[in-house]
Amino acid sequence: MKTLRDTPAFWVETWSLALQALRANKVRAALTMLGVIIGSACIVMVVTVGLAGRRYIIRQIEGVGANLVFADLVRSSSTVHATLADEISVDDMEAIKAGVPHVRHVAGTNNIPMTVVVGGVERPVNLVGVTDGFQQIRNLVIENGRYFDPDDMATRNKVCLLTEELARRVFPGQDPVGQDIRVGELHFSVIGVFRERVSTFGQSEITRESLLIPFSLIKDYTGVDYIETLYAQADSPEQVPMVTREVGEMLQARHRAGAEYHVQNLSNILDTARSISMALTVTLILIALIALIISGIGIMNIMLVTVTERTREIGIRKAIGAPRDAIRYQFLMEAFVISATGALAGIGIATFVPALIDYLVSFFPEVGNVDIPISWVSVVVAFVVSSSTGLLFGYLPANRAARMNPTEALRYE
Repeated sequence: MKTLRDTPAFWVETWSLALQALRANKVRAALTMLGVIIGSACIVMVVTVGLAGRRYIIRQIEGVGANLVFADLVRSSSTVHATLADEISVDDMEAIKAGVPHVRHVAGTNNIPMTVVVGGVERPVNLVGVTDGFQQIRNLVIENGRYFDPDDMATRNKVCLLTEELARRVFPGQDPVGQDIRVGELHFSVIGVFRERVSTFGQSEITRESLLIPFSLIKDYTGVDYIETLYAQADSPEQVPMVTREVGEMLQARHRAGAEYHVQNLSNILDTARSISMALTVTLILIALIALIISGIGIMNIMLVTVTERTREIGIRKAIGAPRDAIRYQFLMEAFVISATGALAGIGIATFVPALIDYLVSFFPEVGNVDIPISWVSVVVAFVVSSSTGLLFGYLPANRAARMNPTEALRYE
């Protein structure tokens, strides 16, 4: 048998009465929505910040060098001390390039502290000898001049590149390209000025005041030409663990059993950053859920007050034959409209803010491209959770209204 609530007329009338009741108390309804607006906006914004932060971290790491594996010799141990034969050689680097699958580029460096003369005063610098492939692996940006060509590497030309900071210090107000610079006992011709695409703040071999030279010239300073840090670049992120393992195994196979090598990649840094991002996201989501719970309690309190104020209205409707379900669903619809409207407003704010940031950043080209992704899954979740909060906390007042005794309701003053 078809019941009254199964008819379209029942739902149209219930919906109409709910909207009329809300229009009669616009200010109260708007203030009740405020908590839902904040909670739903927080959910979307939290996920947006988390995605943007993760994307920014990945870009920064890729700016240092994408898919990097780096190795160096452990120079002291509790059991054995490293010897010259344990050092990583150019032959090791070439063997890794030829023998390890999925390696795109390899490079090696050796850096030593040196001094340059600036205005008659010696200034400490970091002298870095580099092999072929270092620019591609470390994503170095040439601001002026050029990078080393194959002839520079093969013929041991006394040429160098300076960091931007060192170029300003040594050649203030001048074009450093083509100038002569003395480093220790050797003189070099400056062929270029470079910078890191993403600064490592001196945590790599490149510091603020560094000078690059062909790797073969390092022997003129140290008497040996071993590699201090070896870099290998995998051809895809998925191959980084395999390349890391293979590089370690090859170094061990080519040297004595007692030698120890650190072979690492940037995945650990990325995993740590992701863990921090996830922890922050979870914390902010909990705050957003607390805001939604508080807003739900507010909806419940306001609806309870509304039920009390509309006791005579409820009594009249019951006296003329309105069933309990009609009363219950009317108040539930009012709670749903408040929470759903608040959710839509909060989502609108949360999606407008990133668009506004993108627009404002376009006026500052030096900031670069800012890409703030919106997760549409978070939009759906925010709407569903916010609307459900209104229904959940609106059920108690709706049920109280539905269970009122019509006789006592009509006598209520």
